[in-house]
Amino acid sequence: MTGGSPEPLERDLYKVLATDLPHARRLAFGVVLGQAGVTVAAALCAWGIADRRAALSALLGGGIATAGSLVMARLVFGGGAGADARRALGALYRGEAVKLAVVIALFVLVLRWVRVAPLAMLAAFAATLLVYWIALLAAPPTSSRCVPRRLG
Repeated sequence: MTGGSPEPLERDLYKVLATDLPHARRLAFGVVLGQAGVTVAAALCAWGIADRRAALSALLGGGIATAGSLVMARLVFGGGAGADARRALGALYRGEAVKLAVVIALFVLVLRWVRVAPLAMLAAFAATLLVYWIALLAAPPTSSRCVPRRLG
């Protein structure tokens, strides 16, 4: 901290730390919705630039990331996971592990059974991952009780 105000990176980390559970739930499912939108946009761009196979590949690539995020959001925010810190952390770890397994399994299935345009599929997958960063940087802090503190 310099002069009492947090530096830009610290300010962005504070936004994430100060998010309360209802806002975090909306943010998580908002990310899923944003990823679905980016997936459709990527597929339309791929169709306009290339062909139907590229569009399908983009849909599959973005769909894989979106499906993984949806699974994680459901596991983390379903079943009262926010009741205490230990359960919330456990749900987060389980959600991330299941998300990774779903993404890997879907990539294996798609690459094994569908003739894809790899560049379109990976570009759409990567574009959906950018939704996380945009959502986190745009998320306002929601808790006025929290005071920013120096991290690290």
